[in-house]
Amino acid sequence: MSGLHTLTAPASLLQEIRKSRFLAHAAPVENPEQGLAFLADIGDPLATHNCWAYRIGHLYRFSDDGEPGGTAGRPILQAIEGQGFDQVIVVVTRWYGGTKLGAGGLARAYGGCAAECLRLAPRTPLVDMAEVQLDCEFALLPILHARFDEFSIRKLDESFDARGARLRLHLPRDRVAAFSVFVRDLSRGRALVESR
Repeated sequence: MSGLHTLTAPASLLQEIRKSRFLAHAAPVENPEQGLAFLADIGDPLATHNCWAYRIGHLYRFSDDGEPGGTAGRPILQAIEGQGFDQVIVVVTRWYGGTKLGAGGLARAYGGCAAECLRLAPRTPLVDMAEVQLDCEFALLPILHARFDEFSIRKLDESFDARGARLRLHLPRDRVAAFSVFVRDLSRGRALVESR
C-alpha cells in the first residue's frame, strides 16, 4: 500500500460544463458493500446519470449508467488511480443541460470532475495493517497497555482465563516484528505474538 491514500472524510464538488451540471461525491470505503450502499444513498434518481467507480485493493468496479461505453465510469476510476487513492468510491451525478458533449467531452467532464474532487479532498496515507494474538501473564498487562501508542496498536479484544490474558490486536504490519521482540524480551520468552 506504499504511497496510496484514502479519504479522511467524504468530499464533493459541483461543476457546470456546457450547461450540464456534474456533482462528484467521494467517500472512503472498506469493502464493495459499503461502496454500493454509498451509491444508493448519494445517487439522485431524478438526475440524468449517476456514474461511479470504486477501488478497494485489487477490487474495482465502475458504471457508465447509460452514458456511452467508456465515457464515464472508466475515467472516474482512472481519476481515483491517478490521484493515488485506494479504498475510495466516487459517484459523479450529471443533470443534462441540453448540449451534447461527445465521447471525448464526456470522458473529460466525468474524469475531470472526479479528479478535481479528489485533489481537493482531505487525504490520509493507507497503512497495511495486521491482526495478531498475544497470550501473556496478567502481570504484563499494564506495561503492554502503556506501550500500545508507541506501536500504533488498537486492541480488538481481551479475554482472561486461569493462565492469563489473551489479546487480539491490530497494528501496522511493519511494526509487528518490533512488537514481537518487545513482548519476547518483556516476558523473557514466555509470551509470543502470533499473526492471524
